[in-house]
Amino acid sequence: MNDISHDLEPLKNQLRNHPLYNNIKNIDDLKIFSNTHVYAVWDFMSLLKFLQVNLTSMSIPWFPCKNTTTAKLINEIVAGEETDEDQYGNPVSHFEMYIASIEQFGLNTSNIIQNLNTLNKLKSINEDIDKLDIENYVKDFLKFTFSVINRGKIHEVASVFTYGREDLIPDMFIPLIEGINEENNDLNKLIYYFQRHIEVDGDMHGPMSMEMLSFLCNNDPIKISESALIAEKALLARIALWDGIEKEINQKKYEKS
Repeated sequence: MNDISHDLEPLKNQLRNHPLYNNIKNIDDLKIFSNTHVYAVWDFMSLLKFLQVNLTSMSIPWFPCKNTTTAKLINEIVAGEETDEDQYGNPVSHFEMYIASIEQFGLNTSNIIQNLNTLNKLKSINEDIDKLDIENYVKDFLKFTFSVINRGKIHEVASVFTYGREDLIPDMFIPLIEGINEENNDLNKLIYYFQRHIEVDGDMHGPMSMEMLSFLCNNDPIKISESALIAEKALLARIALWDGIEKEINQKKYEKS
């Protein structure tokens, strides 16, 4: 797994140094970002649930799962993502935490929720995504996620989950959000959301998911190669998402000038 991480460093650096971060200057920019980023927060849970279904015992009547080590890892990650605590100690999923945080600074989430409520059938997910009232670059991001899920290779899903998600992202946003917050904007929930991700993903979920992927590949060169390839595609998908958001922010600024 160390070789995969090393080979992905150039793409990780593109994300670390993406110009998007310097283009989020105010609440209007933050609303454009969050109105898109929320879909990445949401579809992450489908990757996680695929892993839970395939790595733990979900059958009735119940029988022990094949690998209790990976089952333990994924169950602990699910507990943290689906039933974490907000800053007031209330149980909440990270998606719900994010929704509450963007509503706090005035983003109307009704269209987001309406869009997501239509994505309830995996068999027709691509067609349903095409019908959404969102930009094409966001649709492409969602389609990539569900293409990996529909292909059904557990190690590939685990690789996207491990390498392609938010382990690099939260600490990029803390300084800029705190800067916007100083302008008398109430962003404490969003700041808490990103701080919580840094704490949970860096200290627990990141190492746990890496261990899970190692178990799943089991030194199989084909699985390792497939995991590396799909991880690269996942990072490219994230870069394309960031490119789209940056373009949208710059376009809105141009229209106002």
